Amino acid sequence: MAAAPATEKLPSGVVVQHLKDGTGAKPTADNVVKVNYRGTLADGTEFDSSAKHGGPATFPLNRVIPCWTQGVQTMKVGGKAKLTCPAATAYGERGVGVIPPNSDLTFEVELVDIVK
Repeated sequence: MAAAPATEKLPSGVVVQHLKDGTGAKPTADNVVKVNYRGTLADGTEFDSSAKHGGPATFPLNRVIPCWTQGVQTMKVGGKAKLTCPAATAYGERGVGVIPPNSDLTFEVELVDIVK
């Protein structure tokens, strides 16, 4: 029987469940990362994914929601994780698009590469 995925809870309340361990480097907040991801609301409704945009997304890790900045830094290139984001680490009271205010969010993230 395979070992259960490692789960860590960060000080902010973000929960990172490591689904697949990577073998590459860990990014820092100053890095630009390339990821595949799928974001869902608490009820399981998908609100965004990299597949909808034609493939992996690339962005500076310090310019996304705090849940991502914190959670992706715990991953290694090649790894996959599920990030459970309390509303305060996601979009908080403002919400955005189809995401209602004060929503807890879940993201499945695969760290494809560190661009720089």
